Amino acid sequence: MTDSGPFDFLGSEAIQDGRVTDAYFDRTVEALEHAGKTPHVVAEVTADQFPTGEFEVLAGVKDLAHLFEDLPVDVDALPEGQLFDGGPVARIEGKYLDFCRFETALLGFLSHASGIATNALRARLAAPDSTVLSFGSRHVHPTIAPVVERSALIGDLDGISNVAAGEMIDREAGGTMPHALLLCFGRGEQEAAWRAFDEAVPADVPRVALCDTFTDEVDETLRAVEAVEDLDSVRLDTTSSRRGDFRHIVREVKWELDARGHDDVGVFVSGGLGPEELRHLRDVADGFGVGGYVSNADPVDFALDIVEVDGEPISKRGKLTGVKDAYRTPDGSHHIGLTDRPGPVDGESLLKPLVRDGEIVREFDIDEAAQRARQDANAVGFGVE
Repeated sequence: MTDSGPFDFLGSEAIQDGRVTDAYFDRTVEALEHAGKTPHVVAEVTADQFPTGEFEVLAGVKDLAHLFEDLPVDVDALPEGQLFDGGPVARIEGKYLDFCRFETALLGFLSHASGIATNALRARLAAPDSTVLSFGSRHVHPTIAPVVERSALIGDLDGISNVAAGEMIDREAGGTMPHALLLCFGRGEQEAAWRAFDEAVPADVPRVALCDTFTDEVDETLRAVEAVEDLDSVRLDTTSSRRGDFRHIVREVKWELDARGHDDVGVFVSGGLGPEELRHLRDVADGFGVGGYVSNADPVDFALDIVEVDGEPISKRGKLTGVKDAYRTPDGSHHIGLTDRPGPVDGESLLKPLVRDGEIVREFDIDEAAQRARQDANAVGFGVE
């Protein structure tokens, strides 16, 4: 039986029981058990067999570890936040019947999270000195909001917006006001809405006024700074169909603020932004909210392939036989080699122990993963424009 409830989603129990699987894995188990075969295998997770020079960020490793917790298998994986461009990012060793049904879930854990983290890092590096926040959880199924927000933070974004996701990953969600607040007060009553926000929300919430609801951005910005004392910043979220030259609008808003002695009020922008827009605006805006570009990132196309059975190298056509390792050399290059051969000179092995006989042997720190992603991006030239 699958988890029951009013919404169409599955819970942790179904994943841990191995029921979130493609049906042919059930058939595989039935056939192997019928034949009395219990092969000991090594399987590797890869997106590309050889290094391509096109790097992506690995995320989802924490979920991968918990998937194999208490199972009699060993798992190695790259550290979370590590950039990769080919070869294995994870390796599972054990009796195939012990982990066969978990392939579907493990690929989903890594594929989706890694795609999100990769686009988050692209956004971060497009505006490296700006505040960049994740605003995208509204674009995905609500059950994966924690995946979106955690992966966005691994990609080195500065903050998240989803409350429940923040509670799950122990991060406080941020946010100020939507257009709905202004609309509820009505046209011409923007000051009342801004003041109500200022008077109602806790003191530690930044005073950020949304300034593009009814009239142009300059007009509402100047009205907001008069209405709310100690305004921290204004946010411009004008829909792309109405905003024209957004860079010019931001520059005009900042000019008018400076001209009236409000140069301490920042300008934060959001609405359909990606790396190209961030690069275009980063010298005039003080911060960004990035939504669908991060949350709707294409998953990384990982596959799990058996590369050794009962100690003998093997693979299907198009895949590389034998147990492999991934290495990084000081020049930033990524290398793949068989584990029974010497690695490249001065190469660092990237696959590290994750699970040993069902016991998780690694800790997971979002800040460390984000720092690793930023540093590794510099090492391999990721995001350089």
